[in-house]
Amino acid sequence: MAALGWLTPRRRSATARSVLAGEASAEAARKSAEVAETPEVSGKEPEFPVPGDEKAAAFFDLDNTVMQGAALFHFGRGLYKRKFFETRDLARFAWQQAWFRLAGVEDPEHMQDARDSALSIVKGHRVAELRSIGEEIYDEYMAERIWPGTRALAQAHLDAGQRVWLVTAAPVEIATVIARRLGLTGALGTVAESVDGVYTGKLVGEPLHGPAKAEAVRALAAAEGLDLSRCAAYSDSHNDIPMLSLVGHPYAINPDSKLRKHAREKDWRLRDYRTGRKAAKVGIPAAAGVGAVAGGTAAAIAMHRRRR
Repeated sequence: MAALGWLTPRRRSATARSVLAGEASAEAARKSAEVAETPEVSGKEPEFPVPGDEKAAAFFDLDNTVMQGAALFHFGRGLYKRKFFETRDLARFAWQQAWFRLAGVEDPEHMQDARDSALSIVKGHRVAELRSIGEEIYDEYMAERIWPGTRALAQAHLDAGQRVWLVTAAPVEIATVIARRLGLTGALGTVAESVDGVYTGKLVGEPLHGPAKAEAVRALAAAEGLDLSRCAAYSDSHNDIPMLSLVGHPYAINPDSKLRKHAREKDWRLRDYRTGRKAAKVGIPAAAGVGAVAGGTAAAIAMHRRRR
């Protein structure tokens, strides 16, 4: 600016403004060039599930997540049709199913009563017989109750080359039938004790419910070499918060009120297929820890022995 000292004040002012204008224009041009060189950001979420990620898998609760209602109740209807029990027992199953449909949540007392009923009914029957009947019952009562939206989510994981497992308190035989019919990898479920291929009316350990699901998922992930921070889990029930909290991608599907609240607090994703409402994105979760727990490992071993 000193070189402009010979100019009149008016000329100096005009020239200074020109210099400032030129500098501003040059700066704007540089910024424009930088913007042009920067890849455009679409605002879309990163691709998920990630194709070819062998360390990732997906875990789906069954009742009211993959299928409307409870698998155990539908199984009971099929057994009644085949004269496994009396009309008074059917009435109890019908009441339990009606309550489940109206409440839309799992109540431990109701679920325990249903399991006890089922165990007493199958006692003395052969495992092979129940497996065969399970195939028929799926066609009769369950196939039409699969949520298309949840099935599409599972298929997306399969299309990406990932393994997909059902994780449910329902009997492992029924869960395995459903998983196979849906083209999934397999199922973790409650294991009923059998001796020489005949049900004893007792369980191996406890029902696969609540925290037990999380332990089973931990054990399976350790055995399969999965990275839980890259895995996804889906459930409708607050009882499955332990399982959902294990993975890096938890989803609340058709959530009960407690799970919906928890999902919003934790910025989890949410999908609701019950009313046809457009799925709402709640957020992307942080990665959860990975570990192997002795109890879960024991459950996984028990299930493996049961299937042999």
